[in-house]
Amino acid sequence: QVQLVESGGGTVSPGGSLRLSCAASERNPNFWLMGWYRQAPGKQRELVADLSKLGTPMYADSVKGRAIISNDNSKNAVILEMNNLKLEDTAVYYCNLQQSQEYWGQGIQVTVSS
Repeated sequence: QVQLVESGGGTVSPGGSLRLSCAASERNPNFWLMGWYRQAPGKQRELVADLSKLGTPMYADSVKGRAIISNDNSKNAVILEMNNLKLEDTAVYYCNLQQSQEYWGQGIQVTVSS
């Protein structure tokens, strides 16, 4: 069973930045799609950003220009860095890995508050 270990998050002031990391216990070297989703209270889970083995990142319109997702092959990990955080970025952020099966992390809280 593949496990996803998430780290980062916490409480950040508006305009601040965050770094979320997600490491997979194993990852298919031939194909994977890995990224971050988020779910705010009362809202549906939505894609924030993802990255495939081919290296093409995808970003939600709401974070374009504020987020960068990158890959760390040595750790089977993806890192999401966001800046200029807004109150509406507050949510539980979930790591997602898609290969032969789909896996989810347990979620990590990000709160943007003054």
